[in-house]
Amino acid sequence: MEEVREAGQSSDHPSMAKLKPVRAPFLGVEELSKWPLYRATITEFVAMLLFLYVTVATVIGYSHQSDPNAFPDSQCGGVGVEGIAWAFGGMIFILVYCTAGISGGHINPAVTFGLLVGRKVPLIRAIFYMVAQMLGAICGILAPLPIGFSVFVVHLATIPITGTGINPARSFGAAVIYNKDKPWDDQWIFWVGPFIGAAIAAIYHEYVLRASALKALGSFKWSSFKTDS
Repeated sequence: MEEVREAGQSSDHPSMAKLKPVRAPFLGVEELSKWPLYRATITEFVAMLLFLYVTVATVIGYSHQSDPNAFPDSQCGGVGVEGIAWAFGGMIFILVYCTAGISGGHINPAVTFGLLVGRKVPLIRAIFYMVAQMLGAICGILAPLPIGFSVFVVHLATIPITGTGINPARSFGAAVIYNKDKPWDDQWIFWVGPFIGAAIAAIYHEYVLRASALKALGSFKWSSFKTDS
């Protein structure tokens, strides 16, 4: 029994080893040459982008409650306080679940700072995370801007020519409601054109933009591998 008691008190016992706090190095300079740091940083950036994109869009949909005259005829113009709370809480739940295994799922500079103080993340990783979170927040707010601006420019350029039917579903719906010969005769234009444009954009992204990015990533990983070796 004495031997059992002593074994239970031994610091080498597995259950006791689990109680030892794990301390991260203060600076963590060695991580700069390793891919996991940059992968985790990108993860924090994307997570913050998605978080702000969804939650801010939800808050915008709720704006009518602070201005009753904004949507006087709307019966469901907003999601209410509970909807906003669910949007924030639900997005954090989903994003932390998806990113915890890669970056730890911080998605908040305050969380990163707290873990830095608790010596759970090195200083360099904390700085990378915070910068990525700030940039992700900015991009999350501005994410709809380039899409909307692109549609704006396309409409300015093509309304005098075709009426700008860049969405086949919209063109089809208008033709069904209007139900005249002219919209149906020209209907094929608003299907063939957008489909060809979408195919060209997909091919360009896959074989030009993405290929260049993968090539650069491969070179970076190869140089990191040689450095580690």
